Amino acid sequence: MRGIALLLIGATLASCAAAPQPGRSAKAENRFQQLLAGKVAGPAVSCLPNYRANEMVVIDDQTVAFRDGSRRVWVANLSHQCSNLGSGHYALVTNRYGGSGLCRGDIGQVADLSSGMTVGTCVFGDFTPYESTRG
Repeated sequence: MRGIALLLIGATLASCAAAPQPGRSAKAENRFQQLLAGKVAGPAVSCLPNYRANEMVVIDDQTVAFRDGSRRVWVANLSHQCSNLGSGHYALVTNRYGGSGLCRGDIGQVADLSSGMTVGTCVFGDFTPYESTRG
């Protein structure tokens, strides 16, 4: 009987872990769509070269983008939500070593802008380029 109870508890926990992540807010989705307007996704890459990371734009707690001029945007999904990153009160701090650029698996630290304290960490996934279809 005890084995059945443990099995049921395990199944319940597994179903909780598989629950979908909440969607992005309407404001974040609007910002995301404006950033990608007129652009088409290319194949994802594991590293963003140093010269590509001009301006980081936080979309929400799980998505950041890097503008590469007006024609290209690189989008990175973080492995889990960086709590409150999209609120505007926190910054994502990255450290790059050598000339490899920012890569999948690199860790970003979430810092409180008023105190400078680290309040969390996130891990970068692949980088997907979105390029302008206009000539």
